[in-house]
Amino acid sequence: MEKENYITGAELIAKSLEVEGVNYIFTLAGDHVLPTLDVLSDYGFNILDTRHEQAAVHMADSWSRITGKLGVAIYTTPGFANAIPGLANAMHAESPMLSISGSAELSEAEKGSMQEIDQIGMAKPTTKGAWMVYDASRIPDMIAKALRVAFSGRKGPVHLTIPVDVQEQKVDKEKIVFFTPAEYRNQSISVMSQNQVEKIISELNKSNKPVIILGNACDSFSIEDKLKKFLDITKIPTFTQGNARGIISDDYAHSVGFYDSGLNKATKKVQESDLVILVGTKQDLTLGYGMPPVISESAKLIQIDTSESEIGKNRGVFLGASGDIGSILSQMYEEALKYNWEESAWLKELQNERLDQFNELTSLSFKGDDTHAMEIFKYMKTIITPDDCLVFDGGDFCHFGRAYLPAQLPNRWWYVPTLGMLGTALPTGLAAKLANPNRRVFIFNGDGAFGFNGMEFDTAVRHNLPVVMILGNDSAWGIDKQIQLGVFGKTVATKLLPTKYHEVVKGLGGYGELVENINEFPGAIERALSSGLPSLINVKIKGVVSPRGQSAINRWKSNEISPI
Repeated sequence: MEKENYITGAELIAKSLEVEGVNYIFTLAGDHVLPTLDVLSDYGFNILDTRHEQAAVHMADSWSRITGKLGVAIYTTPGFANAIPGLANAMHAESPMLSISGSAELSEAEKGSMQEIDQIGMAKPTTKGAWMVYDASRIPDMIAKALRVAFSGRKGPVHLTIPVDVQEQKVDKEKIVFFTPAEYRNQSISVMSQNQVEKIISELNKSNKPVIILGNACDSFSIEDKLKKFLDITKIPTFTQGNARGIISDDYAHSVGFYDSGLNKATKKVQESDLVILVGTKQDLTLGYGMPPVISESAKLIQIDTSESEIGKNRGVFLGASGDIGSILSQMYEEALKYNWEESAWLKELQNERLDQFNELTSLSFKGDDTHAMEIFKYMKTIITPDDCLVFDGGDFCHFGRAYLPAQLPNRWWYVPTLGMLGTALPTGLAAKLANPNRRVFIFNGDGAFGFNGMEFDTAVRHNLPVVMILGNDSAWGIDKQIQLGVFGKTVATKLLPTKYHEVVKGLGGYGELVENINEFPGAIERALSSGLPSLINVKIKGVVSPRGQSAINRWKSNEISPI
């Protein structure tokens, strides 16, 4: 009878996540969450366990951005401490994910209980909000509260600590009410006033050198078609960065590629623009805070964002609007139909700058047996299809690829967010494969970055996620080594060994192969793909500074604030 009339806190967690449409849980088991994991298993959730909690968060973070669904990561108390770097990364990536940790019993709080730490205090700087759940009956409404925050404005991670006794607490079923996301989250759509729309389109039509920069807050699931309709008629040169990569293909008629000052020469010409429209893009370091010389003092700046607090941050704007970006683009399209639009020489000028950098990269190679990073990416470009998922870690090896390999479809091209945290690529690649089981996933990693989450190849093997990692091995922390040489003339703490990372992956049950000459590379890739296993191709390369690395050196030497 008791079982029929009462429900536990752990079951309330499961039911709340069911209502939200969650089907995957990313976790590492620990005693403070064992009751919840037990119930989640009974409820049929797909539970993907990692080798480190940071990787579980990276996977939940990436899952939310790749699929548009809520990512959920669960861990015990010391596991939560391990998760903090992942939450910081998710905050920069603007990922709507839910972090749940257990803790010792409430009755033992402040007594020096098992593994006691201030979880809420630790979580607050790395999330949009963090709360303790004191009573099991509050679990549905606390999860709803957390997710309202996660999905409002600029999206981001949220955290709940649910003590183990709260998970086991029994409450009267009849007193519990569940609400669907449509019932507990804002469903209204905010748009611009007609006066604002008319003002923007009038200025845009009069502009000689306009550009649009799409950023993190652009949601490919809701704006892709609306954006293309608007660009097809207005023909405005458009950059993409962050989560917006691939919303329009780099090969699209009015695209001018990746907005990155170190990896796309066209970016430098934004300083010549007379009208810059930021769509879901912050006025942060990547844009020189919206100030000269990156954006001219005489240029008119228009900012459209999901968060009102981002409008005019660092530099005042000619016009700012916050709301639903897809709906605002539709408004702009309807107004743009009233004008005549011509393709300008300005678009060709920007595209030529981008092509110039592409040609420079294509020409890079070494004489003799040494392998240049670009030799790897030049071959990869011949076999990659638009539907493949590409994931880049940080570091100099990967910067060559980010500058060279195009983003052609939404949610297929991923790089570390503005936090610059290394080691995210493998967990991100695993989430991409989980979300896209029939697509190939290529991960580009440096040997330094491999050390952070390399053991997640064990996770890949256990959960049958056959990704292919191409590891550029220059036996160094490449970008920092190159910056040290370029700025200080010597290296400190940036040397690594020519480690046999491929043997590590083989030992974990995957496929691994060493490539010491670029001529061996095509065969190695073919064998990795044919193996059907999580694979690592360990390519011995000669360290050389990337365009991004050189940009960083120039920045250090200039002592000026400039985009990275």
